[in-house]
Amino acid sequence: MPSDRTNLTRALMLTLAALPLAGAARAQSTAPAVEIDEIVVKGEAGASGTAPVKGYVAKATTAGAKTDLAIDKVPQSVSVTGREEIDARGADQVDEALRYTPGVFAQPFGPDADTNWLFIRGFQATQSGIYLDGLQNYSYAFGGFLTDSNDLERIETLRGASSVLYGGSNPGGLINMVSKRPTGERIRKIEAGIDNNGTASFGFDIGDTLSDTVAARISGRIAGGDGYTDFEEKFRGTVSPSLKIDLSDTTELTVLANYTHLDGVHNGGAFLPYVGTVVAAPFGYISRDANFTEPDIDDYNREQGALGYELKHNFGNGWKAMQAARIAYSDVKEASLYPYGYSGYLLSPAAGTDTLTRINFAHHSKTFAINADNRIEGEADTGPLAHKLLFGLDYRLFDLDQMQASSTGTDISATNPVYGLPQPAPVPYIDQTLTQQQLGIYAQDQIAFGGGWLATLNGRYDHVWTDAVGTPAYSGDDGKWSGRAGLAYQFDNGLTPYASVSTFFSPVLGANGSGVFLPESGHQYEAGLKYRPDWIDGLFTLALFDLTKQNVLTGPWNAQSQIGEVNSRGVELEAKVNLTDTWKLTASAAFMDVDITRDADAAIIGKTPYVIPEIMASAWLDYTFSTGAFEGFTVGGGLRYVGSSWADNENTLKVPDVLLADARIGYSRDNWGIDLNVNNVFDTDYVASCQTAYSCGYGEGRVIKLTGRFSW
Repeated sequence: MPSDRTNLTRALMLTLAALPLAGAARAQSTAPAVEIDEIVVKGEAGASGTAPVKGYVAKATTAGAKTDLAIDKVPQSVSVTGREEIDARGADQVDEALRYTPGVFAQPFGPDADTNWLFIRGFQATQSGIYLDGLQNYSYAFGGFLTDSNDLERIETLRGASSVLYGGSNPGGLINMVSKRPTGERIRKIEAGIDNNGTASFGFDIGDTLSDTVAARISGRIAGGDGYTDFEEKFRGTVSPSLKIDLSDTTELTVLANYTHLDGVHNGGAFLPYVGTVVAAPFGYISRDANFTEPDIDDYNREQGALGYELKHNFGNGWKAMQAARIAYSDVKEASLYPYGYSGYLLSPAAGTDTLTRINFAHHSKTFAINADNRIEGEADTGPLAHKLLFGLDYRLFDLDQMQASSTGTDISATNPVYGLPQPAPVPYIDQTLTQQQLGIYAQDQIAFGGGWLATLNGRYDHVWTDAVGTPAYSGDDGKWSGRAGLAYQFDNGLTPYASVSTFFSPVLGANGSGVFLPESGHQYEAGLKYRPDWIDGLFTLALFDLTKQNVLTGPWNAQSQIGEVNSRGVELEAKVNLTDTWKLTASAAFMDVDITRDADAAIIGKTPYVIPEIMASAWLDYTFSTGAFEGFTVGGGLRYVGSSWADNENTLKVPDVLLADARIGYSRDNWGIDLNVNNVFDTDYVASCQTAYSCGYGEGRVIKLTGRFSW
């Protein structure tokens, strides 16, 4: 074990012990002349960053300040997708629930039952931009964690650089998933569903008080059956118990746990060449339903568990403390064959042939993670300035024991595949234990003054230790400062213009001849307008941003350098409105200009990176009949536009844009209801994106899902 591990273990123990010492931070103060709104946890639905959202419009978030704060007071762009909206979409996965969120490109490689693939503001968020209850669910290679949407109360999207709050994270933004937790209310819900592909599901959500001081809740779901591509099979089971204990009038403990199991046979429709998917090959197009794995070899198995808690204590006089921690483990085994271009020619087949080459791939990845975050917040006055202060110390350990192996598989016909030939055994090319630890200290000051002004100042320092033992092996450490400064003014009519500047960093795993890779770093400028009118329950947002990421890896995977730089700038618009008790609307648009501004290859400077669509827009409208013959019926639908993207960084191969339609019809009465969701109503055949000309993925075809719900 590296010698730094002992020191970091001691640091973790100090971190976990910090909460009881927080009493030293007590302060006496008089009532401030100007107050930052206090968010009441047990008030109207949506009034805190963990509470259920009323309709489609959330009031507050924890993602933008690590404390409950009205969304319009966060100096960055924030979207919240609540439970009602998740259900309205019929979303089984987190990425499905975010298809109507501005700036988010969800399912860029098509449907994937074991990973929530997401890009935010043009940067991939899957590895470092996924959080659960404010703690990072970091992933690398094939090691990481998966969260079922059934276990979530809300999904928060914080766009833009946020290292100042969370340490190393995706510069384009992050997703904070908020777990269902005990509310003290009686909850008795079950649901069952089935789709046109043959996948059936059963879910439940049970909660109640166990005593005057203890409340419990347990949610879960099992789902399994066939997918829409050949041979595809999937089974998922997840259960999430939680417990809330009022230890005293001022201290509250919430325990959150999860167990998840997945197994099945991979879907097809991915890792396909540009010629034959986006454009026709001499033989035509490769079927969207085709699966070029070997069904007798293909296997996916995930075992995953997590246990965490949140401990809150109110000292009085405006000061309180919170400690959140989670320990998690996953064990993933995977084997599959996937195509990699055409035999002998890669980009297009030889005349009169349709033969695909294949790679026989396998891995075994065991991940162990610890996250802990301690913070103290309080209020103080300095003359006409009212301060809401936050001080924190957090720690992250990510440990991955991985083996990856591959071999060249047998060729297969793209139009008339024959299966069952013996395959060469995969040969390991990575066999290592990889450990990364991050320790950060941060501070935040939200300053209210002048009858409507709100300044937000943040500073943070992180140190990262990385050790890889085995093949390949490397070791190193680095430290980084990050900051944010924001200014907003809240008018009495609900308008809040704001501006902010922030810096960020994101650790990069791997090394070259010069040593361990440096963290990616950069800066962001953002300005916008948020409008929460008093004449309607809605939130309208406009954001303009300019984001630059430096130290980007360039070159072939075995000879990479870090001279790359990418700039993303653009504008995002969103409206979330409960028009009435029966009408609900969400609409969004994002227009980006993403450019490679530095690279080892001069030919791609000024070009747009592959995968990324620079224009996206969407709108969804729901209506529930409250009177007349159709009382209880709900009809809804939406349109999603995904602009064109590139299959290569040279920008010579374009992936066309697509317009998709979704629909919903439902009926509810008393304590039961039924919903019919149809995604991609017209069964549009399209390619979601390509990451090089050798790897394109079809978007999901039409999915018809019938769900029944019952509560008591």
